[in-house]
Amino acid sequence: MKVTKKDMENVAVLSRLAIPADKEEQYTQQLNDFLEYVDNLSAVPTDDIQPIAHVLPVSNVFREDVVKESLSRELALSNAPLKDDGYFRVPKVLED
Repeated sequence: MKVTKKDMENVAVLSRLAIPADKEEQYTQQLNDFLEYVDNLSAVPTDDIQPIAHVLPVSNVFREDVVKESLSRELALSNAPLKDDGYFRVPKVLED
């Protein structure tokens, strides 16, 4: 597929790009080179290739939900700068 100057102007209008007149020929050639390169992909045999959704294998990352011992309240609060009646005390965020 050969890109013409008219095609390049149409692409520029659709993409809202202002292409300088002295660069039109260069950009047209670059777009032709790119499309020629992409066209090479059609030569790759893909008949026996299964479609995939992910490049890498995906596995479930969830772990078993197991109850286990956690920190005691005293140990959790032991390093808190402010505490009050067994709870963390934090500065007021919302105004009255």
